[in-house]
Amino acid sequence: MRIVGLTGGIGSGKSTVSNLFKAHGIPVVDADVIARDVLKKGTGGWKKVVAAFGEDILLPDGEVDRPKLGRIVFSDPQKRQILNRFLAPYISSGILLEVLKLWMKGCKIIVLDVPLLFEAKMDRWTNPIVVVWVDPKTQLHRLMARDGTTEEDSKSRINSQMSLDLKRTKADILIDNTGSLADLNENFQKVLVQVTRPLTWTEFALSRQGAIVASISIFLGIIICRKCL
Repeated sequence: MRIVGLTGGIGSGKSTVSNLFKAHGIPVVDADVIARDVLKKGTGGWKKVVAAFGEDILLPDGEVDRPKLGRIVFSDPQKRQILNRFLAPYISSGILLEVLKLWMKGCKIIVLDVPLLFEAKMDRWTNPIVVVWVDPKTQLHRLMARDGTTEEDSKSRINSQMSLDLKRTKADILIDNTGSLADLNENFQKVLVQVTRPLTWTEFALSRQGAIVASISIFLGIIICRKCL
C-alpha cells in the first residue's frame, strides 16, 4: 500500500490538488474533515476544547464556532498549541481508522491530505510527500481574496504555519501553484504519473492483497512441510 502525503499552506491550493486526486479515482483521507468531526458537539474533543476555551466559543446550537476559535488560536501561539495538543490524538486515531477502512477495501494507493503533516510527524508514514507551493506574495493575496480577511489577519494565519519555503525542502514531489488553474492541471498530470507508478515489493506486501498472498504462501508452506515429515 502506498500512502502519499499531501501538504501545503493555507491559500496554496492544496485542497484543489486534493480534489484532483479524488477526480482521478484516488481515495483521499482529509485531516480537516476529521478535525471537524472530532469537534462535533458531545465528542471527547469538543468537551476538552470547551473546558479549555469556555462556552463563549459555542454557537447557539452548542456546536463550536470554528471561525471564532480560529481567530483566537491564530493570534495566540500558546492557545494554538493547547488546541493542537487536545485534538491531535483524536485526529490521529480518525486518520488511522480511515486508512484501515481503505486497506480493508483493497486500495493500493491513498493520499493523506494533512496541513500539519510535518508538524505532526506524520511524514514518517508517507512516501512520497507532495508539497503544494506558492510564493509568499501570491499566498497572501489568494487568502485575502478567498476569505475576505484583512492583510493583517491573513498574515497572522500564514505565520501560524510552517513556511512553504521550508516545506518545499522536505518534499519528494513539488507542485508549483503560482500559475493558472490550467498550469496546475498540467503539473498535476506529471505528479499523477509518479504517484501511480507500480508498487514496490514492500508497498505490495503492506497492501491487503499482499497480506492475502503472504497468508496463502504460509498456509501452503505448512501443508508441504507436513507432507514431507
